[in-house]
Amino acid sequence: MKSFLSLLFSLFIISVHAQNIYSKAYGNQKNPAVIFIHGGPSGNATLFEGTTAQNLADKGFYVIVYDRRGEGRSKDENATMTFKESFDDLNQIYSAYHLKKAHILAHSFGGIIGTLFTHQFPEKVKTLTLAGALFTQQETYNHILNQAKEHFKNDPVQLKEISEVESLDKNSAAYRKRCYEIAGKMNFFDMPIPTPESESLRKQYKDGEFYKNNIRNANSPITFYQNEKRNNLDNTSVLKEIKRKGISIFAVYGKNDGIFSQKQLNDLKNIVGKNNFKLIDNCSHYLFVDQQEEFLKFIELKLK
Repeated sequence: MKSFLSLLFSLFIISVHAQNIYSKAYGNQKNPAVIFIHGGPSGNATLFEGTTAQNLADKGFYVIVYDRRGEGRSKDENATMTFKESFDDLNQIYSAYHLKKAHILAHSFGGIIGTLFTHQFPEKVKTLTLAGALFTQQETYNHILNQAKEHFKNDPVQLKEISEVESLDKNSAAYRKRCYEIAGKMNFFDMPIPTPESESLRKQYKDGEFYKNNIRNANSPITFYQNEKRNNLDNTSVLKEIKRKGISIFAVYGKNDGIFSQKQLNDLKNIVGKNNFKLIDNCSHYLFVDQQEEFLKFIELKLK
């Protein structure tokens, strides 16, 4: 009787935890599974889900989106925002959708999580696709600040701000936040020349239910940096090890994504291989909206 009660309690805990994670699947479950990992910390999957998930599923994939615990629609005041917790969330997705293996499609900060998860659980990953994903974080921050010094060279106020940012602890939420704020001032996340297709997708998103659920937990980055010792990572060696284990890595980036230097992109191309790497013209950080057709074409070609 005691062991039966223990089992019931365990099932209850699993059920409660499962309810904390928002997720949704698109497409036929018999098709190859693709799990989308959103950016952050403080991000969510609403933009991808509201613009791209169904369109990718229509290409013959079983697309699963979710918001990490404590972020977006997966509200949890007790979330720690650590990598271990992120891995637990992902493993929960595998269990909930009865997956043994899946393609990982990781965007922005999700690239860090996707890379580390693939390294720790290679038996669960068919392929890893980095889509505008972070991989050498300090290089990104250095690139942003160096570009800013040139961009604002005649603006004493902005130069003072850049100097203040450079004096901050580089392993802090404040440093990360202010680097990206400066990147935003230089329009690093914006598509250079919006196309009718990209404008239509963004309007569709803003007019729909997903935008209304674009929930941002401002405390997520602070909590992450308080609880996670591994931050500001350089995953170059990790990616090389994943490749040595026989897992294909694909990389697709916007040619105009200002947060990555040419050196970073060249380094990544050398790691994943020329045939597994693609730069999309007139495209920035949110490449699945900026140039959705090219993005989907690349994913379909590589994952099938």
